[in-house]
Amino acid sequence: MKKSGPCCRCPSLKPSRNTAQFYLLFLLIALYMLVGALVFSSLERPAELQAHRLWEKRSEDFAHKHGISLGELKSLLRHYEEARISGVRTEQGRALWDLPGAFYFVGTVVSTIGFGVSAPSTVAGKILLVFYGLLGCSASILFFNLFLERVITLLTNILLRCRRNGPAAQVQEKRAEGNKPLKPSIYQLSLILFAVVMLVACAAASLYSAMEGWTYLESLYFCFVAFSTVGFGDLVSGQRAQHGETRAYQVANCLLMLLGVCCMYSLFNSIAVIIKQALSWLLGTLERLYNTIGDCRRQLRPLFKFCIPESNTCYCDDKSPNKKHTIAVYSSDHGTYGKAHIVTISNRNMTSTFEVITGATTPSAGRVNSHFPTTHLLFSDGSNVAER
Repeated sequence: MKKSGPCCRCPSLKPSRNTAQFYLLFLLIALYMLVGALVFSSLERPAELQAHRLWEKRSEDFAHKHGISLGELKSLLRHYEEARISGVRTEQGRALWDLPGAFYFVGTVVSTIGFGVSAPSTVAGKILLVFYGLLGCSASILFFNLFLERVITLLTNILLRCRRNGPAAQVQEKRAEGNKPLKPSIYQLSLILFAVVMLVACAAASLYSAMEGWTYLESLYFCFVAFSTVGFGDLVSGQRAQHGETRAYQVANCLLMLLGVCCMYSLFNSIAVIIKQALSWLLGTLERLYNTIGDCRRQLRPLFKFCIPESNTCYCDDKSPNKKHTIAVYSSDHGTYGKAHIVTISNRNMTSTFEVITGATTPSAGRVNSHFPTTHLLFSDGSNVAER
């Protein structure tokens, strides 16, 4: 029996390049998160357990010293946790909902930082925040994208001026390459944006270290958390009582936040492009490896044709009125007769085996051994479609 291509035109199960990138990125992010969870758990879990043990000991000692029950103390602490939402602190701080405090709050909303220091406590405020944040966050993302475009334009103009001021031979060489637009590469852009982010973060950390009483390392940590819009809320700038009277510091704080978030967002976008390029390279490498293995198998197949029977498996759709779906068609050269082939057809309900004589061109050449629903079968020599 002559072998040919697949016996039916079934849709390919091979995903597109974009779909493959999506699934590969999802798996890599999941793996990245799993590794990060293991690392942070090993680092932070012992400190968490130690803090819990220390807190329980201090609570018991305080309750015993002042003659109150531990339950009453915890009830008071729960009331304090509820009061923190409205800005109540153990130490006097700046007002959260005066005009400067409210402006600071909406700034953390539209920039998607969300420190969590202040949050609406009224029902009307919570409902307003949903719609206010929807419009404000969308406008901020548009502003960040336009900021990135301006950065690319600025770098393009700088590179163009540098090329024009260079030797005449370089200019002629660039002209010979064609009238392609001169733009910085994604690696140059990422490097420049990284340098700008580090410059802004170092300058801001110096200011925060002086005004907030933090160490320089804590100030750098706060800058990354704020600029990346993670916003844990463990460190928040401009919340001390004396900061309410320092208008210059409040303005500088807002400007640094805005500049830092814009630069960090642009850096994230450029790194995302590099990651996408890396995924394309990885998929191309895997595809070339797969094709190489396939070529090696095809080259070695003649060496094993006497040891391993040839088989052909294809997937078809039943076009008969019974609407049965053929799962697989399997043919083997190990027939009962010298010139016959055993063909096994399986569907969802039953399996049928029949014999097809080599070179047959009519349905009568096959002797069906059992009843089988109406199925269209294309002989492996491609010469006929037999209907049973």
